[in-house]
Amino acid sequence: MDKSKRKRLERSGWRVGSVAEFLDLTSVEAEIVEMKVALSARLRKTRERRHLSQDDLAERMGSSQSRVAKMEAGDPSVSFDLLVHGLLAAGASRRDIASALSLRKRAASG
Repeated sequence: MDKSKRKRLERSGWRVGSVAEFLDLTSVEAEIVEMKVALSARLRKTRERRHLSQDDLAERMGSSQSRVAKMEAGDPSVSFDLLVHGLLAAGASRRDIASALSLRKRAASG
């Protein structure tokens, strides 16, 4: 959020903070959420780049289309293991997975 918008909201009586502050997350919990969001986004991007439907990916994983949809939406019930499984099944490499996490880190710090 840019500074002028933040100041305008604060002048109007709004309290401005981060999602982590709002949800009372520890720094570790916030980091985990950010990592899962990055992997979820990379999963969708990889699936689409490979011209796979959610059904196609689900079949490769031995799962369901609705589970793939939850994975791509960043549903909190989805584990890291399942996200990595999905990425590998979609054709991502270890380097692709590391890149997703690395890009997320750079975006957060930049």
